[in-house]
Amino acid sequence: MRYIGTVQAAVTAAEFDREPSAADLAAIDTEMPAILADIELLDAQIAVLDRAPSPLDERRIRRARRRVLVARRELENQGLFGSPEVA
Repeated sequence: MRYIGTVQAAVTAAEFDREPSAADLAAIDTEMPAILADIELLDAQIAVLDRAPSPLDERRIRRARRRVLVARRELENQGLFGSPEVA
């Protein structure tokens, strides 16, 4: 009978897999307005998946799209949108 043992290196996470770096957290914090705007837009779109959108739903989606565009524009004007720090 042959026993199969685990290799320690394969089981233990590599050093870079443990915690986000300070630069990663700063980049996420900087992009948080765009992330939250995207979440709000998704929430509005998900709410009307199984029914026809009412005029109130349409307004909510339009406002959420505008917030996404504003947040992305602000990041782009700062030169931070799509930053390579956060993949």
